[in-house]
Amino acid sequence: MARMFGTDGVRGVANEELTPLLAMQLGQAGAYVLTRENKHKPTIMVGCDTRISGDMLANALMAGICSVGANAVYVGVIPTPAIAYLTKKYKVEAGVVISASHNPMEFNGIKFFDGNGYKLPDALEDEIEELIKSGMKGVEFPTGSSIGKIKNRKDAREEYINHAVQAVPVDLSGMKIVVDCAEGAAHYTSVEALRQLGATVVPIHNMPDGTNINSNCGSTHMGELQAKVVFEKAQVGLAFDGDADRLQVVDELGNVVDGDQIMAVVGAHMRNMGKLKKNTIVATVMSNLGLFLFGEKEKIHIEKTKVGDRYVLERMREIGASLGGEQSGHIIFLDENTTGDGLLSALHVLEVMVVTGKPLSELTKVMTVMPQALVNAKVPNHRKDHFREYPEIADAIEKLEKEFAGEGRVLIRPSGTEPKVRVMIEGKDKEQIDVEAHKLAELIQNLMI
Repeated sequence: MARMFGTDGVRGVANEELTPLLAMQLGQAGAYVLTRENKHKPTIMVGCDTRISGDMLANALMAGICSVGANAVYVGVIPTPAIAYLTKKYKVEAGVVISASHNPMEFNGIKFFDGNGYKLPDALEDEIEELIKSGMKGVEFPTGSSIGKIKNRKDAREEYINHAVQAVPVDLSGMKIVVDCAEGAAHYTSVEALRQLGATVVPIHNMPDGTNINSNCGSTHMGELQAKVVFEKAQVGLAFDGDADRLQVVDELGNVVDGDQIMAVVGAHMRNMGKLKKNTIVATVMSNLGLFLFGEKEKIHIEKTKVGDRYVLERMREIGASLGGEQSGHIIFLDENTTGDGLLSALHVLEVMVVTGKPLSELTKVMTVMPQALVNAKVPNHRKDHFREYPEIADAIEKLEKEFAGEGRVLIRPSGTEPKVRVMIEGKDKEQIDVEAHKLAELIQNLMI
């Protein structure tokens, strides 16, 4: 049976795979596992993105939390990084975000943070899963005054905005910024924070209705933002995903600037300012080859982890790094927050622009992006981890790598959040790698369907 937790919590189609019953069980098991050492009645903070299923799942989850004797504080629609920050600030025992991040609106997810604002290690997630599978064996369900209560709190998003603008107090006066809020959790916080810092903000996709989150907008659909930046003659465009823990940027010419490029631009500036701890940026195996070449040129060490911002964070904590992230735009500034934070990432990019006085198109020249093709093969969720068992796939990869002769690479991995196997090929010839990536993805799909 497939593991319940993926790389970013439990995720599935709301009311089909992720049911209210499962949400309640996750509330019960999560609250029990994360708070059992407490001598007092514990408290768990809960927030969500703008999906229509958020209310349903939040209430079910909080019912589970209360049923094992813990209290819940519901802060409503709020970015994922806000929950991470506020969980630690308010010294509650845990935090939970109900969101499926960049996925379509019919999906939703549940991810936990511990009392220090960190995503849970695999071992704790496995413990929660085993408790659910055992039917909550050994868990006591209190009665009377020992049952938990739910408190609604409406000032949480303002607390998060205050933290962001104080962490990076850059003067944005005279700067015009287009912001794509993805009809998601950033629709208020990102716009308000930028305005407080003096920017002229042109918001798009900031009218969420519960069903339009990530729909042809946000960090996974950049076309409209690119055109809008050029049309508005703006200095920069910012694109968030549904829960605002990732960021993609558009320069003044309409070019997309991804997470690898953001880390290069900000990392070089932090190094120059003496703020890049260990002179290291933590990236993943999926980062562009150009980022590693940038590191060699600038004498900045690029540490490599497996895919998933949780693994980036683990390595950052192990070695004491202050900057890390993924090409997708999950970027962690560990001195300021404990998870990927789209708003902080945006403010750091803007800070480099303001301090240097250079347009983003010039700043990004610090890194040369190597051509990269990424194609998804749709496969059943329960089989996506088994692609290594097919000799035909291994043979195809080996043949390709021989053809590249050291001037390219092939990386295949199962998605942590979707029923897909991701095929990434990198090399000098864009047309060639596009053709080969599609061929390999088609082979995987046909073999594993």
